Amino acid sequence: MSSAAIDNDDIPPTQQRELRRVVTASVVGTALEWYDFFIYGFAVTLVFNTLFFPTSDPTVGTIAGFATFGVGFAIRPLGGFLFGHLGDRVGRRATLVITTLIMGLSTGLIGLLPTYETIGVAAPILLTMLRICQGLGAGAEFGGASTLLCEHAPAHRRGYLSSYAQTGVQIGLLLGTVTFLLVERLGTETVQAWAWRLPFLFSFALIAVSLYVRLRVAESPVFERMSSDRRTVQLPVFDALRRYPRNFLIGIGAHICDTAVVYIYATFSVAYLQQTLELPRWIGLTGVITFTVVVIVLQPVYGALSDRIGRKPLNLFSVVFTALFAFPFFALLSTEQPVLIWLALVVAASLGLAPMIAVQPAFYAELFGARVRYTGFAASREIGAALGGFSPLVASALVIQADGEGWLVAAWMVGTAVVSLVAFAFAHETKDVDITAAEAPNARTASGG
Repeated sequence: MSSAAIDNDDIPPTQQRELRRVVTASVVGTALEWYDFFIYGFAVTLVFNTLFFPTSDPTVGTIAGFATFGVGFAIRPLGGFLFGHLGDRVGRRATLVITTLIMGLSTGLIGLLPTYETIGVAAPILLTMLRICQGLGAGAEFGGASTLLCEHAPAHRRGYLSSYAQTGVQIGLLLGTVTFLLVERLGTETVQAWAWRLPFLFSFALIAVSLYVRLRVAESPVFERMSSDRRTVQLPVFDALRRYPRNFLIGIGAHICDTAVVYIYATFSVAYLQQTLELPRWIGLTGVITFTVVVIVLQPVYGALSDRIGRKPLNLFSVVFTALFAFPFFALLSTEQPVLIWLALVVAASLGLAPMIAVQPAFYAELFGARVRYTGFAASREIGAALGGFSPLVASALVIQADGEGWLVAAWMVGTAVVSLVAFAFAHETKDVDITAAEAPNARTASGG
């Protein structure tokens, strides 16, 4: 057996019952963990700007809150490197259990924090520390769930089945949006007093659900074969960077656009509509809910399409459309008409964001060989997330610079789309890659050749 391949005959195909279990665990697990990560963004504009970052200007408080929102992204690469290493050394499933505990506990503890009024500056410091813990867990969550799912999936359905990992992320966004929409119905005073804590405390219950579904799935057959043959590597981080420098850079650039724009659509737009355009908050939240449902519905459609035409065409189309639609998007928001605002979000979701993120799980898994897949996937993607994750903070500052206009934010979105366009242009088509191979086809040899 060569040092670069694993004998496919030694890896039996995953049975349909087990495959359904893996898909379910991926959807449920990512949904619950990303619910944890997303609700922080909603809380920034709802309560954190006044309860943890009090200033005379609520917009300044919002910017401070979005800064801590971005801290979660800044720490995600560390989570990708750390837990990616564990995932390539001890297993995909075991690592996902660890990230579940980190995400769930840190989110639940946010719901128990005293506010600035009670303990002063210690309140935002503790909040930021828990956001850092969220970032560590999130840094490996999606990469691990996608890797596990891709390594179970048959090659001809890899794009379709792995798209459900991304569907779970969007379900998490939907759950977070709906939760805060329901909490707001309790009234401003009640929300400010105690009700804002409920979405965070709910995370304690979600830990049990996520652990239940993840402990019932089998470890990746690809990893099991590598482990039994003692083919895992001692330092996956080093090998990922040494053998796949080109793909690592592609992975970074590929995730900048979708990270930046999804938080423009899903979190910043709510604050923009409410604080700058002075529209009722329900308009923005309803738009985000509609936006998210559209993305959820289209994920498997685009995933299946990528199995037919490839990952690269969909990636290129989505970033080009996102760039072209950035200025029309803010023009529609500026009409202040709910129907046109919702139309803007639906169009952005269906033709820009949905194809880009549906392809992502398979695209990243196919960039790296099996021995460093978790590390390469998680670390490269999360560096891109760190670069694009401060988007709500950048957007808030740009709106101030533009005296309430959105054109500078649109220009920022175009810039991020150009970065990802370059990454996708340099990427090879990967849909026919054999991901059971210990090394990807374009890996550098040990001597660097």
